[in-house]
Amino acid sequence: MNAPVTMPHVMPTYGRLPVALTHGEGAYVWDTEGRRYLDGLSGIAVNTLGHKHPKLVAALQDQIAHMIHCCNYYQVPLQEELARLLVERSGLTNVFFCNSGLEANEAALKIARKFGHEKGIHRAEVVVCERAFHGRSIATLSATGNPKVHAGFEPLVEGFVRVPFNDIAALEDVARTNPNVTAIFMEVIQGEGGINTARIDYLQAARRLCDDNGWLLMLDEVQCGMGRTGKWFAHQWAGIQPDVMPLAKGLGSGVPVGAVVCGPKAAHVLKAGNHGTTFGGNPLAMRAGVETVRIMEEEQLMANAARVGQHLMAALQHELGTVKGIKEIRGQGLMIGIELDRPCGVILNRALEA
Repeated sequence: MNAPVTMPHVMPTYGRLPVALTHGEGAYVWDTEGRRYLDGLSGIAVNTLGHKHPKLVAALQDQIAHMIHCCNYYQVPLQEELARLLVERSGLTNVFFCNSGLEANEAALKIARKFGHEKGIHRAEVVVCERAFHGRSIATLSATGNPKVHAGFEPLVEGFVRVPFNDIAALEDVARTNPNVTAIFMEVIQGEGGINTARIDYLQAARRLCDDNGWLLMLDEVQCGMGRTGKWFAHQWAGIQPDVMPLAKGLGSGVPVGAVVCGPKAAHVLKAGNHGTTFGGNPLAMRAGVETVRIMEEEQLMANAARVGQHLMAALQHELGTVKGIKEIRGQGLMIGIELDRPCGVILNRALEA
């Protein structure tokens, strides 16, 4: 067990483990005491290429030597390059760049509201799911389906209709009874909510309802996107396209990058002055995104995620499927969770001692 690590000048907003990491390489990280760990968390689904990938390191060093930041008053060629790569792989049309998943989801919610105003709906409402997690700003926290994260931050933002996840009838009921809805907003795989995967028929029903009612389908792929499930984006397993798709986490392989990828119904809702960000789309972040996409394709990392994920799931089911205390092992590709019948803190501490 590591000696306690203290950070007395940092605000205590995280329940941190007593481990201080110093460096990483490939799938491994090392702590201050020289102990090596397999990085199964991947920085919360961020380190797409692992640690210290030589091609990414070289590209970022080169970019730092040329330009780290310029503001969005100017043309930024690397923005167009990364936008083109995302458009080609998603089948959508346009991209807004920001710095995180929270920012991407916030932009998506602004798109949904402005979309409603353009239709004459001045108190637009967005359908969201129980157990969802979309961020910790006031708006994204309000969209999140976890009462624990709401506590102490009331009053929440109005304009959300909450329904059970994977419940088609609940979506259909909203369509029949609520004329103010402008969008459905959900994760394809709920991450913080427990690795809950949207059924294919549920995603297809959501797409149909959005088409029938003139709504936007907004699919939060912040955690499950960028190849983690074995396709570029998790919704592609259902053979559908969203109108709005927030991305982040794995897009920059550790460099903060967020994006909102939109189709034709949503791509031109926000006009000049409606939304923006100082750091979003900076050249360093864009270079990280471009190189991430290129390396993923060169090294066939999506096929690897599907293959290794299938092997890992089978191995976990074989070794742990009948272990007392394990309720379920679920997920897709390399986004896998193990549900326990008790809080996992004790097991975490025992694992650190192993």
